[in-house]
Amino acid sequence: MKSTFFAATALAALASAAPTKRATGPSDGDILNYALTLEHLENTFYREALAKYTAADFQAAGFDEAAYNRIKTISSDEAQHVEFLTGALKAAGVTPTAECKYSFGYTDVKSFLATSSILEGVGVSAYLGAAASIMSSTYLTAAGSILTVEARHSAYVRDTIGESPFPSPFDNPLGLNEVYTLAAQFITECPSTNPPLPVKAFPVLTASSTDSPVKTGSTVTLATKGYKIEGGKVYAAFITVTGPVFADATPVDGGYTVVVPKGISGQSYVVLTSCNTAATDDTIVAGPAVVEVDA
Repeated sequence: MKSTFFAATALAALASAAPTKRATGPSDGDILNYALTLEHLENTFYREALAKYTAADFQAAGFDEAAYNRIKTISSDEAQHVEFLTGALKAAGVTPTAECKYSFGYTDVKSFLATSSILEGVGVSAYLGAAASIMSSTYLTAAGSILTVEARHSAYVRDTIGESPFPSPFDNPLGLNEVYTLAAQFITECPSTNPPLPVKAFPVLTASSTDSPVKTGSTVTLATKGYKIEGGKVYAAFITVTGPVFADATPVDGGYTVVVPKGISGQSYVVLTSCNTAATDDTIVAGPAVVEVDA
C-alpha cells in the first residue's frame, strides 16, 4: 500500500508539471521516454530470467536463495519504474514508449548476473548523464529517486558476483547517444507506434583483454567488428565525471589497442574519437565499450 500511495501522489505532482520544451534539444518528455525505454529493457530482462531460472538454479550456480529473492525484488522495482514513468507521461499528455523485443544473450545464471551488473551500471550512468538536460525540478527529483535505487541495484549485484559494490568515489555519466548505443545492442524490434527518440547509435565497440582483472596499465583491445574506421588518427577516451581521459589508440587487425590510464576504476566506458580534446556526439566515431577496471 505504501508504494501505491507514493506512486499516486508522485504522479499527481508530475501531472501538474507538464514537460518543458527547450528551444533546441530534447524536451523533458523526450528524456522521460528515453528513460522509459531503458526501464522497459531492464523490466523485460529480469522478468524473462525469473521465468527461466528458479531458486534451485541459483543455488546450483553457487548463489543462495537470498540472492534469488533479491533479484525478484529488483525485478519488482523495475516493473514499478515502468509503471511510474508510463503514468507520468500519460498524465502529462505525452505518448509513452512501449516495450520492445530483446535478445540478451545470457546462457545461464552466472552470465545472467554478469549482464545484470552491466545493465544496472549503465542505468546509473544513463540517469546521471540525463539529469543535466532535465529542465523541470519536479521531473529531476523523480529521475533522481530512480537513479538512487538503480545505484543500490548495481551495488548489490556487483557484490553478489564478487566485484566491489562501490569501486570508485564517482559514477560515470553517459550521454543519450552513448547509452542508446549500448541499449540498442539488446533491442531486436520495437513497435512502429513508439514515439521517435532524439537519439542515434554509434558503431558498436567491444572490449577484451588478456589481463584478468584489468587494471591501470593493462592493455585492452577495442574491436570494431564488421566495419573499419576511415579517416585520420583515432584516439581512445575513457568517460569520467570530470571529463574524458584520453589515451593513444593503436591500430591492430580488427580494431585498436589502448592502455588503461590512471584514475579509471569500476564499470568504465571507453569511446573512440576523432580528436584528443573532446568526446562529444560530433567527435565520437565508435562506442562506448564497457570495461571493468579493478582499482
